[in-house]
Amino acid sequence: MKRTLAAGAAMVGAVVAGLALTGAPALATPSGPGVSGTIQWQTTVGDKDYILREVTIPPGQATGWHTHPGVLYGVVKKGTLSHFDRDCKSDGVYRTGQSIVEPAGADKVHIGINKGRTDMVLEVLYVLPHGAPLSVDAPNPGCDFQ
Repeated sequence: MKRTLAAGAAMVGAVVAGLALTGAPALATPSGPGVSGTIQWQTTVGDKDYILREVTIPPGQATGWHTHPGVLYGVVKKGTLSHFDRDCKSDGVYRTGQSIVEPAGADKVHIGINKGRTDMVLEVLYVLPHGAPLSVDAPNPGCDFQ
């Protein structure tokens, strides 16, 4: 896990070093009221898209159930992210300064929830196949929440 995070951090550094930062609106609308995402920058290298996005989840809101066609590397900039897998079990609680890696795949259904009292802000690097969406909506797998 540490090796994966280090590789992700190195990738972020390498991509950031070669880019001029520009703001852009998010490509998709998150499902929870008030949840927002803003693309900070993006580029394509070979057959991969690298997209840096800031996601804000208000208190009591969630991302909605979804998957990703590529790997995500994230860092909680503010607040706490509660993360749940398709078995309705918590697979992590991430606080300010902590990192999270979300694997690719249609079988990796998950949801992120802000159970705190302040906004949760997550900075995310998406490493996607060229032209792929940031995420793919998925139905609730049978959990009694969100």
